[in-house]
Amino acid sequence: MDWSKTKTIFIVVFLVLNMFLLYQYIQKRSSNGLEVIAESTIEDKLKENEITYKTLPKQPNKEQYLSAKSKLFSDEELKKLKNQRVQKEKNQQIYASEFKPLQLGEKIHSEALDSFVKENVLHGDQYRFWKVDEIGNVIIYYQTYKGKMIFNNSSAKLELKMDDKRQVISYTQTYLDDIDEQFNEKDDVIPAIKAIETLFNKGSIQPNNEITNVELGYINILQDTASHILTPIWHVEINNEDDFFVNALDGRIIEFNDGVNISDESDMDDKKLILE
Repeated sequence: MDWSKTKTIFIVVFLVLNMFLLYQYIQKRSSNGLEVIAESTIEDKLKENEITYKTLPKQPNKEQYLSAKSKLFSDEELKKLKNQRVQKEKNQQIYASEFKPLQLGEKIHSEALDSFVKENVLHGDQYRFWKVDEIGNVIIYYQTYKGKMIFNNSSAKLELKMDDKRQVISYTQTYLDDIDEQFNEKDDVIPAIKAIETLFNKGSIQPNNEITNVELGYINILQDTASHILTPIWHVEINNEDDFFVNALDGRIIEFNDGVNISDESDMDDKKLILE
């Protein structure tokens, strides 16, 4: 037996084995590094970009699309409105005036304003303050359903007109009726942080922004004067001024084009667009 040759073979084998083990080690380290990068959460990304937000709301496990109709106000209902002059427009809108003006303070939205709405407007307890239109001198409330706001809906809206003395002198009102939960089956709701992640990835949320409000609500996706389809959405407010809406069921961003709701993709499933 040639011991010299055997020794050489062993050395070569050990060298090859060591190189293989080194290669495996390097691959494993690289793989672990990639896993760490992949596991970087949206919370980490927001922190890195100095984007702040408060405690996010806990969403229900299930939600569903709703169907509704524009309310036709009756003369009997209008008689309930005392000490104000009330007119109907096409039975779907109320215009009220000639009531005792409500003087507003430096801060327009207040408990006094909310009380005025509850006490002087039909179904007033179902509306919630939204924004102030400084240009039009109008205070905007939107109707709610089970505490959730129906956003950007001209058929579920209360507009209170102010004069130059910051007094509420008139209002117009529309209302959604016959809201139906039996329209379709309930689906899983995406977490609020997922909606934020979608907006962040699209560039809607920029570094150093503050996420000032996140809430679950509804938006009308069927533009019709009589029937409405309300989809559950996450409303995300940035810096107390910019509003974004994300479908709470499929995660698509909902945008507005001349008042019409559009999303990243066109329509819902056909079954969800059929009104019984």
